[in-house]
Amino acid sequence: MKIVHFLFHFTTQEALSCMFPAVIFLSLALSKHFALPHRYDILLGVCLGTQWIMYRSGLETKDEIKVIAVFHLVGLLLELYKVHMGSWAYPEDAWTKVGGVPLYSGFMYASVASYICQAWHRLHLEMVRWPSLYWIVPLGVLIYLNFFTHHFIPDLRWPLVVLLACVFWRTGVLYSVDHQSYRMPLIAAFFLIGFFIWIAENIATFFGAWAYPDQVQMWRIVSPEKISSWFLLVIISILIVAQLKGGRKGKQKRVRNARV
Repeated sequence: MKIVHFLFHFTTQEALSCMFPAVIFLSLALSKHFALPHRYDILLGVCLGTQWIMYRSGLETKDEIKVIAVFHLVGLLLELYKVHMGSWAYPEDAWTKVGGVPLYSGFMYASVASYICQAWHRLHLEMVRWPSLYWIVPLGVLIYLNFFTHHFIPDLRWPLVVLLACVFWRTGVLYSVDHQSYRMPLIAAFFLIGFFIWIAENIATFFGAWAYPDQVQMWRIVSPEKISSWFLLVIISILIVAQLKGGRKGKQKRVRNARV
């Protein structure tokens, strides 16, 4: 019963943290079901409106909106490059398209940052043994650059994963569920978030958010290899949010009382 109680409260807080991604998925499903014209433009309006509501209602702070905006830009730049290289495409018409990329697409990346910010509040996240900036800033830059450079030089994602494990192997994340503190290795958190984003990616492509080359004629499951890409991209999100929150060290008493 303790496990059921824990899972109920944990799942509830996780679901509430996913409000912005849930709005995006619901909008994708409804706009496809009703075959709305220029739905990419409609989705952009929905994303902007949702962020305005979350800010005005106090669900997100001004600093968090800034982080979400930065990650929207980071994602949009990546989208422009990837679409140009033929990695995937947005086949539908839109007025708010730049270089073949609808502007709403950056919000799909920003929704990951929104989820992390929401989870930080609701689960009272704190980092234990957070690495030095001298390590994590170059690592974050290398991860982001690899998304661009692997088209010309060998893909370095697996060496980066090994380097990541070396830098974060002692780092944990504290979180609270129903007033009880728990601790999880941060590497495990990276993987779990990346895995669920991959599931979300399958849902998004099913509803026509974008299409990989092998999905143009008929939808099929996204390659599980994409989990490693999301695993690395999640790290950039958490690095940015963690620096904003300044929660690098969990309180010693809370660390001692946390369940692994």
